[in-house]
Amino acid sequence: MDYPVIKVERTSKAYPKLLKHISDPPEVLYCRGNIALFKTECFAVVGTRSMTPYGREAAQQIVPGLARHFTIVSGLALGIDAVAHRATLDCGGKTIAILGSGIDTITPETNRRLGLDILKNNGLIISEHPGKKPAGKQSFPERNRIISGLSKGVLIIEADEKSGSLITARLAGEQNRDVFAVPGNIFSSKSMGPHKLIRTGAKLVASAHDVLDDYSKLPLAKSSRLSTIDPTHATILAVLEEHGPLNIDAIIEESKFGASEVMGALALMEIQGHIKQMAGGIFRKSE
Repeated sequence: MDYPVIKVERTSKAYPKLLKHISDPPEVLYCRGNIALFKTECFAVVGTRSMTPYGREAAQQIVPGLARHFTIVSGLALGIDAVAHRATLDCGGKTIAILGSGIDTITPETNRRLGLDILKNNGLIISEHPGKKPAGKQSFPERNRIISGLSKGVLIIEADEKSGSLITARLAGEQNRDVFAVPGNIFSSKSMGPHKLIRTGAKLVASAHDVLDDYSKLPLAKSSRLSTIDPTHATILAVLEEHGPLNIDAIIEESKFGASEVMGALALMEIQGHIKQMAGGIFRKSE
């Protein structure tokens, strides 16, 4: 990679403050990219590697709203992690990827392009291991404590009853972080993890609002008017005014924008109060 490795020691002022106060913080973080993100408010989104279409859509709809206010942290794994990183990039947000391997090794290889895109978009990749150290059996639980340790809260989207995502949720609880979970199909094994978390006190999340409401004291400003510099928002409002309430597919078709651009815009417009989501994923203009 063309991005140099930056070594951030625990005694350094650049070391992330929240991570410094967990019970077993890494002595050193090996970083590529924008270490200034350590000074931002971070929120983690993780989940199963073998996601269902429901899990993918949930991540794609919820993450953009969160990425407007937080740096999104995840593990650069297949499945939900990769979708969380990609959805953040697609809406112009910033993201941090935590590796279980050494800083010089992005695995799986299929996510190498995603890792490069994170760096190209002023994001950050970190590991507590130097060089090309391969990921071992304990690497991912160790990585997961960093994911939760960096973050104010953790959102779980799809996980089996025994999974690495639930380890992240457990670690988050031990670190006094907030735990959130997206409910799913009761017939899917991928819903067992989130449902278990919800039964034991995790907050149920159906939209970015459900997370943001818990952080109302943060500077999560809700705009009272539509920005005049965002033509995407203006076009979507014009489409809804002309055709009335529509689902996402219809908005994409009528607006001629890409799916990720529309989903990111809808998430932000809903947070700002310009549109409302109705039953069945239908959106309408606010009154």
